Amino acid sequence: MLAEYFVDRYAGRARKKITGISKKSMDFLQSYTWPYNIRELQNVIERSVIVCDSDSLSVDESWLVKHSSSGDPAIQPLSEMLAAREREMIEQALAECNGRAAGLRGAAARLGIPQSTLDSKIKALKIDKRRFRKT
Repeated sequence: MLAEYFVDRYAGRARKKITGISKKSMDFLQSYTWPYNIRELQNVIERSVIVCDSDSLSVDESWLVKHSSSGDPAIQPLSEMLAAREREMIEQALAECNGRAAGLRGAAARLGIPQSTLDSKIKALKIDKRRFRKT
């Protein structure tokens, strides 16, 4: 597992002999959804290795991001809020530019970004720029 790789890596750097991960910590690491992906895992393992004073690593669960189980729509991760705001801005610019992304009067110029950047954002956000064309 990736967690074990990081334990070996950071234990070596810290010159500590850590032979494994406690069962409770391993179960928690495997069940956690890792919303911030591998970097969050690396950070948690590295911090755990630093404070570890035994040969079995334990992870402090308070270091992991807590997700609201209440389903409160007002609470969104920053990445989702930024993507939503980015979508709004791109769609507004496309609407103002009649669906045109390129050129001096295109949405890219209006947003102050290169056309290639706008094209990749449109693709990533699955925005149909044709719907902003006025006939």
